[in-house]
Amino acid sequence: MRRALVTACAALALAAAAGAYSEYGPRPTPNGQPPLARLNAANFEDLKQRFNQATDRVRVLALLSPT
Repeated sequence: MRRALVTACAALALAAAAGAYSEYGPRPTPNGQPPLARLNAANFEDLKQRFNQATDRVRVLALLSPT
């Protein structure tokens, strides 16, 4: 019983660590490309301003959802 509890706790800790790394870990980008940014309410106006400034280039804004 104790061994199963320890195994379950270790698996839970490993899953939590993997989830945290997936959410907050580094996001590598190719050389020359700016780093990736997360869109939220705090930086939405910055995105809007940068999008509207690029009138001389093709702009694409894609919103993707897994559902």
